[in-house]
Amino acid sequence: MFLTIRELVFARSRFALMGTVVALIAILMVLLSGLSVGLVDDGVSGLKKLPVTSLAFERGVAGDAAFSRSVVDLGTVDEWAERDGVTDAAPYGNTLVNAKTNGDVDIDLALFGVQPGSFIDPEPARGTRLGSDPNEIVVSATALDAGVRLGDVVTVDRVGTELTVVGVLDGQHTYGHVDIGYIPLRTWQEIRTGTAPGAQAPAHAYEEITAVAVRSASGTDLAAGDREVGTMSMTLEESFGASPGYTAETSTLQMIQVFLYAISALVVGAFFTVLTIQRKPEIAVLRAMGASTRYVLRDSLAQSLVLLTISTVLGVGIGVAAGAAISSTPMPFSLDPGSIAVAGLLLVVLGMAGAAIAVLRIVKVDPLTALGGNR
Repeated sequence: MFLTIRELVFARSRFALMGTVVALIAILMVLLSGLSVGLVDDGVSGLKKLPVTSLAFERGVAGDAAFSRSVVDLGTVDEWAERDGVTDAAPYGNTLVNAKTNGDVDIDLALFGVQPGSFIDPEPARGTRLGSDPNEIVVSATALDAGVRLGDVVTVDRVGTELTVVGVLDGQHTYGHVDIGYIPLRTWQEIRTGTAPGAQAPAHAYEEITAVAVRSASGTDLAAGDREVGTMSMTLEESFGASPGYTAETSTLQMIQVFLYAISALVVGAFFTVLTIQRKPEIAVLRAMGASTRYVLRDSLAQSLVLLTISTVLGVGIGVAAGAAISSTPMPFSLDPGSIAVAGLLLVVLGMAGAAIAVLRIVKVDPLTALGGNR
């Protein structure tokens, strides 16, 4: 470690340049991690908070568009409720609408149709739950940022249905980057078919839902239930892929992160390759003085570890500070300590891998070089 620290201090300009590059990569990793988590939360935070283990959709429906295309018969709810291992089953509806409040605020909403009092009917942080009035709605707390207020009347565009905001949920509840509003199932069925207020929807509309929300014990055979009931079940996490844009967004960001990790390993490896070539005479002297290859390798890797750790910690700190500022903007950005820790650790580990490959050149250094044996 003596030689490691001594060289870091002596060649501080050279190492500061490399440390700056590593710190910039760490900042970018933190920002990409926050953007990934933010996009996921903005896309499926409402689904994540559903107290379900799986959703049973229409059999044969496209998996990436199940929420928008699935139509399930209401009677399948009772069939799922009778299955072994199923503790709760309830009807669930999902549709996207445009709306306007009586305060002239335009807002997009993802309407979740639920039976009031069922296990997926949420308890709001403010106001009351859905009751006997069919024209009530409970909205996400993030809808307040858009200008919606408790007690406002929200009018659904083109249909004309008026919904009174009676409750506000705790935190973010969004689906497909749109705020969620929970409404009574019957009202949702009428809105879905475009039925005007006071009119009667077609009889079949009241027998159709998007999916059956299922809460079951671990190990429950969902495939067997699908065969008997005639549905297609997805676990809650699997259903995220049916949210608009979820798979494309997450796949793109994951690919960017993978390339960034690879670049970090290549950059660090290239730097230490050049450094090792420049240090070849000094390394030869150490070898000629009796230093073992293992000692020299350990010294070089310790140097890499010190540089990577300090630079990564500095970069992560700056990235977190920048992320905190971004979080206050409309951009879907969320800092997750676990994701940031993993990103920082991977940067150090992959950087060390690149450095290890580079310093293996030390093994080839001939001690005679330092003694002029090659002349």
